[in-house]
Amino acid sequence: MYIVPAIDIKDGNCVRLKKGDYNTVHKVAENPYKTAESFKKAGAEYMHMVDLDGAKDGAMKNADLICDVAKSCGLLVDVGGGIRNLEAIEHYLSRGVNQVVLGSVAVKNPQIVIDAVKNFGDKIIVGIDAVNGIVKSEGWIDGSDINYIELAKRMEDVGVRKFVFTDIDRDGMLSGPNLEQLKALSSSVSADIVASGGVSDINDIKNLLELEIFGAICGKSIYAGTLDLAEAVKLTRG
Repeated sequence: MYIVPAIDIKDGNCVRLKKGDYNTVHKVAENPYKTAESFKKAGAEYMHMVDLDGAKDGAMKNADLICDVAKSCGLLVDVGGGIRNLEAIEHYLSRGVNQVVLGSVAVKNPQIVIDAVKNFGDKIIVGIDAVNGIVKSEGWIDGSDINYIELAKRMEDVGVRKFVFTDIDRDGMLSGPNLEQLKALSSSVSADIVASGGVSDINDIKNLLELEIFGAICGKSIYAGTLDLAEAVKLTRG
């Protein structure tokens, strides 16, 4: 399993939210370049970045900064937030980003995911963000009536090979990942699963290891100091 440290960008700053609530935004690091460098020094191979302004507004708001960080950090970077068309995907992938995460379009315009997989293959990840198992979109503001496993099955049917699953109620709360829902998702699809939301400490990493999933995104736990990134990487990579 890979540990995937996260940087969320809002107004050019490294921030974190609680449960995706933009009213809880707080700055967690001074410099995204130095933050990414620290992740690499700790042994991380992957990094997850989110354009929070883009996720909310449906546009690439912090793309220049994100691409520059991705090109310079030496990590395999995936990016989500505000990616709504093939042009946006091409923009990121041609500027140092390794994979892109499509979230809202998987719910509202799945044809874009179909076209993206045809054009970019395994560079496409689908982000599934849910409350009580029901998917939300548009920066977690809009609801739907789609169950998270049903969406994953639909997306796997069109060729998606990796999912990032977030239990919104746990995101930024250091309350532990939703192991039950992750286990159910992992047993329902053959695609790679990356857990997101709730990781607090090394015990959570040990619990996720038992699920035999691809990766775990860690954000607040690293910034709050409750998880030692180097220790987590060493545990999961041997």
